[in-house]
Amino acid sequence: MSDEKMEELEPATVGATEENESFGDIYKEFEKANQRREGDDGKQIRATVVKVTDESVFLDIGYKTEGVLPVAALAGKTVEPGDTLQVSSKGRNEEGYYDVSLLRVAVPKDWSSLTKAFEEGTPVTGTVTGVVKGGLTVDVGVRAFMPASRSGVRDAAEMEKLVGTQVVVKLTKVDEADEDVVVDRRSVLEAEEKSTKERRFGEVNEGDVVTGTVRSLADYGAFVELGGVDGLLHISDISWQRVANPSDVLTVGDQIQVKVLKVDAASKRIGLGMKQLLPHPWDGIEDRLKVGDRLQGTVTRATDFGGFVEVEPGVEGMVHVSEMSWAKKVRKASDVLKAGDSVSVIVLGISVPEKRMALGLKQALGDPWEEVAAKFPAGSTIEGKVSSFTTFGAFVTVEEGVEGMIHISEIVADKRLNHPSDALRVGQVVKAKVLEIDRERRQMKLSMKQLIPTGLDEFVDEHAVGDVVSGRIVEIKDGVALVELGEGIRVKCAMAAAAVEEIQPTVTQSLDLSALTTMLSAQWKGSAPSKTKKSDAPQAGQMRSFRLTGLDKEKKSIDLEAVAS
Repeated sequence: MSDEKMEELEPATVGATEENESFGDIYKEFEKANQRREGDDGKQIRATVVKVTDESVFLDIGYKTEGVLPVAALAGKTVEPGDTLQVSSKGRNEEGYYDVSLLRVAVPKDWSSLTKAFEEGTPVTGTVTGVVKGGLTVDVGVRAFMPASRSGVRDAAEMEKLVGTQVVVKLTKVDEADEDVVVDRRSVLEAEEKSTKERRFGEVNEGDVVTGTVRSLADYGAFVELGGVDGLLHISDISWQRVANPSDVLTVGDQIQVKVLKVDAASKRIGLGMKQLLPHPWDGIEDRLKVGDRLQGTVTRATDFGGFVEVEPGVEGMVHVSEMSWAKKVRKASDVLKAGDSVSVIVLGISVPEKRMALGLKQALGDPWEEVAAKFPAGSTIEGKVSSFTTFGAFVTVEEGVEGMIHISEIVADKRLNHPSDALRVGQVVKAKVLEIDRERRQMKLSMKQLIPTGLDEFVDEHAVGDVVSGRIVEIKDGVALVELGEGIRVKCAMAAAAVEEIQPTVTQSLDLSALTTMLSAQWKGSAPSKTKKSDAPQAGQMRSFRLTGLDKEKKSIDLEAVAS
């Protein structure tokens, strides 16, 4: 026998050991004394408050071990060390303390008291004596049976722990004739729990900051026990950062501090938040981030219209599909971004009141149009693939993010096209000449036909400034002659005012066209002017000599001056 048990024996019992009484007799005396102390035959004990914590009140109940009473049982009443309370002992708990109650619970002594308690529905105190098939045996003055389903515990191991403890039960059957008594502990526990919840629910107010214990986890949040009542901590209120699963942050049994966000009296529900106890991540963001800043972030999710990127803990911005690529039209953000991707973005805009941030993905890659004018100046030749068609032209990819357009009239020179696809196909590599660049509108005009050599190109290649050539005057107007130097090559030339004689051929004048063609051909090839008789004044239809004063192949221009006859 331990020293503690020996100390709890009454002096007379201790003295009996010296008279060589049997150990069995001694232990029986101990049990009787202990039972009297634990229950005091159903009488309440005048206890003195020794210590008060957030959850429990420790009491001196006259035993070697203190009694413990839940603070919630005080229903809001405040006690201090030295105060006295009337309590009843419910037996020892796992920690060795006596669990006590403010309720007076009778311990039946005979069948009449059992019958009275049964008829009035009054709870009674009993001692669990053993585990039997289907439940437990309980001593409530007589031997009673407690079904396992009404024991208030979940499995056989917990039932074993009840053996030897005092429990408060309700009598559900009392048959003195058959000595059949059935008791129910679960209904008593449920009633106590309901009472505690109702009391505790009334004590919780919106805005309170309380400490609780994580009781269970779900995909949508965590249930937190708040001293007799549960509250829901939704996944969105755990952290300012996006939480994929509550188990990534919390563990069952964790002691956490939460803020009461909502108390629904009708449904008896309490909403809790953890993040509300921390500074909001958007506070002071205008001092940390500016439009144009380059940031590294993590993609949290993608929608049809854009992707969300966390650039700071709890701070997300959105990349619209139109800001994802210079080169192609993005239809869905998920085609470019995936959750978990690390990306570099540029801040395009910040709205602190709405807590919104616009981000650009393509801007972080650099704008390809910045250097287009320098890389592909007007007049240069590019090579690229035909990317798409419209009815008025074809688009050619010059480089990543840069497209040029060839108008349908600039594709071929020798025929008229009804549609660009009559001459080109998507994916075909073509060469084109850059005609014009508009960086602001991100447009580049191209021409294929201007890379095909023409009669004018050949003429310029075969002649030099200063050469004297022959040409036929097509017409003269306001002192300016339109001179034909070859097939399709017509150039304007200013004629000396005194020498101009604007004489048009008469209607009746007949021309030998075949002879004229033969003559012009000879003259275009450098033959001397015809020796036929002609007027000194220039006239339409005349062949005359002209000196080349300017040649520009790029601009496709020729400058002339008349040579005196």
